[in-house]
Amino acid sequence: QVRLVESGGGQVQPGGSLRLSCSGSGLQLKHTAIGWFRQVPGKEREGIVCISSTDRNDVTYYQDVLKDRFTISRDITGDTVYLQMNNLKSEDTAVYYCATDLGVTCYEYGLDYWGKGTQVTVSS
Repeated sequence: QVRLVESGGGQVQPGGSLRLSCSGSGLQLKHTAIGWFRQVPGKEREGIVCISSTDRNDVTYYQDVLKDRFTISRDITGDTVYLQMNNLKSEDTAVYYCATDLGVTCYEYGLDYWGKGTQVTVSS
């Protein structure tokens, strides 16, 4: 069984920072590409950024507008993937998900394995 689990969400003030984590059950994330996505109720899911397997750790941004504030990385084992979010804005409020298709290369669509999501709320 493959399952992804996100953690690290919460409520922060505008301009604050959060670091989200993605880990796997029944899956070694170091062998797979992992993408971060977010979704606001009533809107379509948006891709943020992806990192390929640890053979390359190539980073692909799904939205260039987020490059200056959101960064993706892995821990020393490669089995935990982080999303560092800085200078957060109210528009960043959403449920954040990590996902994979079990492949080594980043893709935005056709990902079959997702976590349940973690809520990020940016407000005063």
